[in-house]
Amino acid sequence: MPSLFDLTGKLALVTGATHGLGLAMAEGLGMAGARLVITGHSSQQKLDDAVAHLRNKGFDASGYLFNVTDEAAVADGVGQIESECAPIDILVNNAGIIRRVPLLEMELKDWQQVIDTNLTGVFTMSRPVVRKMIERGGGKVINICSMMSELGRDSVSAYAAAKGGLKMLTRNMATEWARHNIQVNGIGPGYFATSQTAPIRVDGHPFNEFILSRTPAGRWGNPEDLQGTAIFLASDASNFVTGQIVYVDGGILATIGKPSNE
Repeated sequence: MPSLFDLTGKLALVTGATHGLGLAMAEGLGMAGARLVITGHSSQQKLDDAVAHLRNKGFDASGYLFNVTDEAAVADGVGQIESECAPIDILVNNAGIIRRVPLLEMELKDWQQVIDTNLTGVFTMSRPVVRKMIERGGGKVINICSMMSELGRDSVSAYAAAKGGLKMLTRNMATEWARHNIQVNGIGPGYFATSQTAPIRVDGHPFNEFILSRTPAGRWGNPEDLQGTAIFLASDASNFVTGQIVYVDGGILATIGKPSNE
């Protein structure tokens, strides 16, 4: 049974993995035996620190700095990775940003940046990788969607539009590439305990209380909670699974919720 989930000899590329959920998923793939390549674009120091963190845990890890929205930089980066490291067997499209601004107040440039990074960046990143996967006879693509692929919330319309589009892009990628033995699936994280959410994960904060009451599991997700799903979708265990979005959300999408006084 463990061999179904064994990634030994595979190279996994995780974009936007210098911190948070991307770094945690990279760790999970490393624990399953994969060689790791992570990308970032904002800071060489952050990228170097993340690679050092992975290496300190005993993983074979490398880092490359480029922006997934820059088609030329992506093509160069993918070529460099395949030349210097190994062919890419697993692609995790994790890079993303959010801008919390009401629609009527959002500037077009901010809207475009969110769409470009979260949606178009997956298009830009996947194509050069998948062309090589087709030549080699198969591969795995995992797109990091969101609960906002299904739900709306105040001030995140650009993010929700991008993640909703990513859900359908995932399904269309699966449709077009299944014949090449490439499985394309998505992971939709719920609300997770990361450094970005730390300021609101405190007793008495209204949003913290909302998440705890809204989530059937009664807690925020830990980044490690994504590792099993990532390993499954990257491994032979999911060879006949494609076009699916697995929501790792503690049950939020399964329920309408309950009154606060229950």
